[in-house]
Amino acid sequence: MGIKDRDPFEIFTGWLDKASGIEHNNPNAMTLATAGKDGRPSARMVLLKDFGPEGFTFYTNLDSPKSHQLRENPYAALLFHWKTLDRQVRIEGWVEQVPDKEADAYFASRPRTSQLGAWASHQSQPLDGWAELEKRVAMYTAKFHVGPVPRPDFWSGFRLHAERIEFWKQGNFRLHKRFVFTETERGTGKWSVQQVYP
Repeated sequence: MGIKDRDPFEIFTGWLDKASGIEHNNPNAMTLATAGKDGRPSARMVLLKDFGPEGFTFYTNLDSPKSHQLRENPYAALLFHWKTLDRQVRIEGWVEQVPDKEADAYFASRPRTSQLGAWASHQSQPLDGWAELEKRVAMYTAKFHVGPVPRPDFWSGFRLHAERIEFWKQGNFRLHKRFVFTETERGTGKWSVQQVYP
């Protein structure tokens, strides 16, 4: 069965599984590109935490610049680049915040140190010195002591609902193989696919 006859999420699963066996340092790392109402693009690396036909999910501080941009302009792009495999996947679509229940469940699964870090960090805000952050970590460590650490209301996840997925595989002489899947109707899970020039 060729790539054109397969489901894009099935293909992505296979590619990510293969990358996970070779790229030992965060094979789920992806570039997230956003733009606010001013139209100026911004990109950063985030970690994919869940994916499927419903979309690609990552988590962040809701006061971060990317969160503000996603509220102003709820469209984004993702890029996975696995250098050792000579492959990349580009994904574009619309974004929405995950339900609180889902964010609560994921937050509860995180290491306790990561939970405390989420409380302590004013993500992307000016920091006067590392001691300031250490003091905040100590404060929340004492506050929650040995009990469970609840999810902060300023921390949650976003899900990108894919409308376009491109699979790219490096070829000899820069004759790369590229297949673009486009959702034919929003939310239907039906896709058209087209091979494109390198």
